[in-house]
Amino acid sequence: MLKKQIKASITNITGIMPAIKAPDEVLGELFSDVQLRRIHPDGKTFVDLVSERRLQQIAKAYQKAKLAPGFDLHDFVNAHFKDYMVQDTTYQASSDRSATDHIEKLWPVLTRSTYRPRGSLMPLPYPYIVPGGRFLEQFYWDSYFIMIGLAAGNHYEMIDDMMKNYAYMIRKIGYVPTANRTYFLTRSQPPFFAQMVRLLAAAKGRRTYVQYLPYLLAEYRFWMKGSKEARSGAKASQRVVQMPDGSLLNRYYDKKQTPRPESYKEDVEAAMRAHGRTPSQVYLDIRAGAESGWDFSSRWFRDPQDISTIHTTDIIPVDLNCLLYGLEQTIATAYGVLKQSILAKRFEKKAAARAAAIQKYCWHEDNGFYYDFDFVAEQQTGADTLAGVYPLFLHLASATQASRVADRLESHFLQAGGLSTTLTHTPQQWDAPNGWAPLQYTSIVGLRNYGLNQLANEIKDRWLAANDTVYAAQSKFVEKYNVFEPGNLGGGGEYELQDGFGWTNGVYMALMLDKET
Repeated sequence: MLKKQIKASITNITGIMPAIKAPDEVLGELFSDVQLRRIHPDGKTFVDLVSERRLQQIAKAYQKAKLAPGFDLHDFVNAHFKDYMVQDTTYQASSDRSATDHIEKLWPVLTRSTYRPRGSLMPLPYPYIVPGGRFLEQFYWDSYFIMIGLAAGNHYEMIDDMMKNYAYMIRKIGYVPTANRTYFLTRSQPPFFAQMVRLLAAAKGRRTYVQYLPYLLAEYRFWMKGSKEARSGAKASQRVVQMPDGSLLNRYYDKKQTPRPESYKEDVEAAMRAHGRTPSQVYLDIRAGAESGWDFSSRWFRDPQDISTIHTTDIIPVDLNCLLYGLEQTIATAYGVLKQSILAKRFEKKAAARAAAIQKYCWHEDNGFYYDFDFVAEQQTGADTLAGVYPLFLHLASATQASRVADRLESHFLQAGGLSTTLTHTPQQWDAPNGWAPLQYTSIVGLRNYGLNQLANEIKDRWLAANDTVYAAQSKFVEKYNVFEPGNLGGGGEYELQDGFGWTNGVYMALMLDKET
């Protein structure tokens, strides 16, 4: 009976939500005028506002109003759009609180509930925790690192609620979008859903794998859509790429070839600077870079200092493929719980094939490190990044490879405040000198998977000390830190540094309450 229910659930997950248009598609000229004239300092502000009337009516009213003498675009926007995002102003940071107490009291402040549509914000049935600052949605990969902090504090009810929201989104949309905003519906983020299932299963038992098997399979179908076309000679189709030896690996991809609504002006300007490339190709690669979560990093650029040379869709990211290896393994585990050995072995075989391809195309024997692979140029990109530690995090490296990765981390990446995201200093936020909580965590866990605890603990101690220095001075946690100069905040990127901050809080709690020292 249970097997029939699972099969029925899998069949029913098709993405039944009707097509929803993003604000730029409905508002047309009004949208581009507002964003290009920088009515708001941050482009995300406008797409998150709530309209007083239907967007089609406002777009039509704009065509008439703009012709009137003395027309003021700023006044027009203020008259038709409002910010209804409720902010909890009762919480006051205090230097008297310990850092962990601060985070525990901050979780409720970062909790949101959306039971009905509010502008571009899509409703979810259960409460969830947002990163903070400008990010007031349930973001995909952020949520995993929030969850590990919740687990450290034994807040499994919230983890359960957030997982139910992801199951809901997969049922309605067919996959997990970047976040629950209409303008994020064409792309996902690093696929951590399987890792979330494993986290929950560790606390609630192996039946959790069975509960979420239909959603794991739907996630897998989303990432592997295009496999048939890739095998049929297209070489690359959507997120799937056929490698020279016939194996299949994945890339980041977004089918739209327009500027991102939340960063419209930045994308238009990048496309204008691109030489010998059409704007649509630049937009495609920028959107793919945004799906990676590393938006943006020199790992995606031909010229490390120039975002207009971005070519994300040419690149096989080592971290993405390791996460999909983990997804295949998790599906195999779920089928194993159901005692469906044939299906379990099928996904074990898929995972083994992917691991072999990662080793073949991403491992650099001379450097002793893993790299992204440019399948168009048919060579590794050569960009040293912390994505190269994911084979340790997902436990697919050999012990010898893990030891060599650790050597490179210690000699090249390790700084006074933790690990640098890349070895290249640029104005982009996912480059040196910045360090990010999720990459510290995946590196620490990856090293521990191979018994490399001394280095893992050194990274942990330096990262926590950098967090503590900022907290002692400013009573807050931020999204990124300068690891070259502990106590200094991170910078770069398209927007101002954000406080809060969901995944920084989560990783801090997980590491502080960690028993492995």
